[in-house]
Amino acid sequence: MRAMVIREHGGPEVLKGEEIADPVVAPGEVLVRVRAVALNHLDVWMRRGQAARTVPFPHVLGSDVAGEVLAADGIEGLERGTRVILAPGVSCGRCRHCLGGTDNFCRRYRLLGLELPGGYAEKVRCPAANVLVLPDGISFEEGAAFPLVFITAWHMLVTRARLQPRESVLVWGAGSGVGTAAIQIAKALGARVIATAGDDAKVAKALALGADAAVNHASGDVPEEVRRFTERRGIDVVFEHTGAATWERSVQSLAYGGRLVTCGATTGPVGSTDLLRLFAKQVSILGSYMGTKAEFLDVARLFFERKVKAVVHQVLPLAEARRAHEELEASRHFGKIVLVP
Repeated sequence: MRAMVIREHGGPEVLKGEEIADPVVAPGEVLVRVRAVALNHLDVWMRRGQAARTVPFPHVLGSDVAGEVLAADGIEGLERGTRVILAPGVSCGRCRHCLGGTDNFCRRYRLLGLELPGGYAEKVRCPAANVLVLPDGISFEEGAAFPLVFITAWHMLVTRARLQPRESVLVWGAGSGVGTAAIQIAKALGARVIATAGDDAKVAKALALGADAAVNHASGDVPEEVRRFTERRGIDVVFEHTGAATWERSVQSLAYGGRLVTCGATTGPVGSTDLLRLFAKQVSILGSYMGTKAEFLDVARLFFERKVKAVVHQVLPLAEARRAHEELEASRHFGKIVLVP
């Protein structure tokens, strides 16, 4: 099969098209023909060698996959040709973390495109438990743009921050995939949202997506806009995923008893925090990582019912993966960049 492969860490130029062997499917697994695969910043970190985990080369990136079942060894409901999306997190399915009751993850938790071969290819394999049927009314491109960012945003807002109706949320980076997901999930939960973006065009798109207010974080005073938005009270929940460049302003924006939840650090991992503000305002800082299959099913229900939508910025051929990475790194997108084999 044809795939975009990396054999070393580096810039976008290390992504190269190759013919590689088809995946070998084990019992309980499904072979999927990839119809669309969406990019994530995780792909960039893995390509650069900045991810927390390493994999042997050659490697195929791509955590977000939509496609059609090619083989499923008689698994009910997954006949050949069934349209599907894949939950990107693969786990054992047997431990107490997989079976529910904790916020922790299975020790065998692995991610498509990181520890496992991903979707920058014509075919991919994964456990049947990770396969979810995609309704006919949703395109493969939309399906691929949904999984990782929505499960991440859901885990952050619902499981970690315990967001409640009528609370306020500050969403940094509205143009990112996870930012577009967070705006919509927060609104679906009955919260009020102020979003930030790096230019005025993206600010307008954030408002069109449902944000109650939006600010250009490159030119505006975000903490002051938050105070105006909340009538000087401060924000209940900060949705943080950019890191060093926004961290201080995130902490400044919190209300008494507010929660800052973070899943990433695209601008750097070191953030300075005024500890006086931290304990005097009794705020909480919460780390968040991916999400469980149960959470994936919860947020997928909203997606399938069209209460939230996957925002697709651009669709490119798989062979143009290098160009897609360049667009992602330059932040020229609003929503997700999708590749099609």
